[in-house]
Amino acid sequence: MKDVFSLAGRKALVTGGSRGIGGAIVNPFSDHGAEVAFYHYRDEKNALQRVEKLREAGRAVHAIECDVSDEPKIAEMATWVGKNLGQVDILVNCAGIGGETPFPSITVGDWDRMLGVHLRGTFLVTRQFFEPMVSRSYGRIIAYSSQLAYKGASGLAHCCAAKAGIVGFTRALSYEGASHGVMVNAKAPGPVETDLLMGLSDEWRAMKMAQLPICRFGKCDEIAPTALMLASAAGGFYSGQTLSPNGGDVVL
Repeated sequence: MKDVFSLAGRKALVTGGSRGIGGAIVNPFSDHGAEVAFYHYRDEKNALQRVEKLREAGRAVHAIECDVSDEPKIAEMATWVGKNLGQVDILVNCAGIGGETPFPSITVGDWDRMLGVHLRGTFLVTRQFFEPMVSRSYGRIIAYSSQLAYKGASGLAHCCAAKAGIVGFTRALSYEGASHGVMVNAKAPGPVETDLLMGLSDEWRAMKMAQLPICRFGKCDEIAPTALMLASAAGGFYSGQTLSPNGGDVVL
């Protein structure tokens, strides 16, 4: 069992991998032997720092800017992934945006952008790599939802809708992948100390903190190990599941 979390020889692609939860996933994937590529969006400084640090440690890592909601760009990036990474054994859809807006003030543009990055982005990126995984009879796909998919939250109707859609997408796709060795799962973390959380109002964060039985927000490094488990041999019997490290905010 000592090698159950090994990713040696695996190729992983992480969206939103320059910082936050996505960045926290890139490191343990690399630590456990995977060659990793990640997408970032307008975050070149953090992306370059992460790449340089990992390469200095002798790790194989690649990064490029990509808007996951842009269909032509995603197709272009699939070619880049093929040239730099080769096949994709593990896909983690972690790209996300934030934005606290009372429902009457949510514009169509706000709605489309939120669902575009979270839900459309998950669909577009997954579509590029799902069939090749099926043809090789191996794959691990991990999508990032949120406890908001189950609990909801004031000022985040558009985000909650996107995250709930990811749960449904994960459940449906798992039926098409599992018999071919492609395990599709999701994670629904609670509030975690990221730039997105800090971008919400002080009032919203205080309200959320008061709801948490654990009495604190999570840390990115507390969320990443669940992704490592799902990506490795330890996750081989998980299919269509949404795991929720949320500090007790939602009891599923």
